[in-house]
Amino acid sequence: MRAHPEIEGLTPYQPGKPISETKRELGLSHVYKLASNESPLPPSQKVKNAILKAMEEIHRYPDGACFELRQAVAAYYKVPADWLIFGNGSDEIVDILVQVYCKPGDSILTSKGAFSAYFISATSVRVKTNFTELLPDLRFDLKAMARMLETDPSIKMVFLPNPNNPTGTYFSAQEFEEFMKVAGAKDIFVVLDEAYVEFVRAKDYPNGMDYQKRFKNILLLRTMSKVFGLAAMRVGILIAPPEVCDMVNRVRKPFNINSLAQAAAVAALDDREHLEQVKKLTWDGLDYYYGELDKMKFKYWPSQANFVLFDTGRDAGEVFNLLLKEGVILRPVKPYGMPSYLRMSVGLPDENAAAISAIRKVLRS
Repeated sequence: MRAHPEIEGLTPYQPGKPISETKRELGLSHVYKLASNESPLPPSQKVKNAILKAMEEIHRYPDGACFELRQAVAAYYKVPADWLIFGNGSDEIVDILVQVYCKPGDSILTSKGAFSAYFISATSVRVKTNFTELLPDLRFDLKAMARMLETDPSIKMVFLPNPNNPTGTYFSAQEFEEFMKVAGAKDIFVVLDEAYVEFVRAKDYPNGMDYQKRFKNILLLRTMSKVFGLAAMRVGILIAPPEVCDMVNRVRKPFNINSLAQAAAVAALDDREHLEQVKKLTWDGLDYYYGELDKMKFKYWPSQANFVLFDTGRDAGEVFNLLLKEGVILRPVKPYGMPSYLRMSVGLPDENAAAISAIRKVLRS
């Protein structure tokens, strides 16, 4: 029996290459992984202690309602507890939203160069994805998106990652205001994916929580994977009106957030000092990258996230393989239509320096 054609046409998601695999394949003793936009710091002692305590109860099923986590997130973001749903990463939430609110024949709207999960989730349930082109500076063209909403009644959801992965670019408050003059009046959902919001330094960034108070059709995605440093725990957050949460809950699998993840997330939200350390390390690392890339005369895009996208000026796959031999793992973004670009996450200072040294060596050769 064959899968349906839409699934057969998908390319499996390729995660960043693991450190252990790279060491084994190339016989390296030191490998620096700067490919997956992970936190440069390991969990704080508060988080480790919470996980150890939670391990005493792993013979029990987790709290399916995530009560303690719900209260902690509600207090942190200052939102009502009944406006929250948790997913096994934000990807699961995207899956469920498309399942609940779209049917075959409907479509979603996003941009080329946006996170691929939206297209994969839609395609898996026979929902079409409409794409607008990126602007020359790799930002979303919200004017083109608004025009498409005016002419295509099949669109039921718009996915807007802001800042965007893999570009690190963002759209401004003014641009979003203009877009919502159209989208806010439509019977659709605008899903703002703000996975990297804590890293934003731009003064004109439109924080989704401010707009959610004004527009009833804005849904917000946040995550514990980035600045909170819990990538392996897989905790995604949906902030949405209670009636939306109720519909999502009807499809969400029970016990999708395990006990260790719930305990770790509660502790991480309470550790503001660790959060500020990660933000400062990230901003310092980005500024270091900018200075070094300027010296090497590489084109790059100032980032509002925890990574920088730069143009190698040649086949990025070849550069990626040469960097692997130097023990540095970066991320080619050819699947996003950028065959000469690499994405470089911010690590610890020695990791950042090792990456820049390897890039200088490889691209000189």
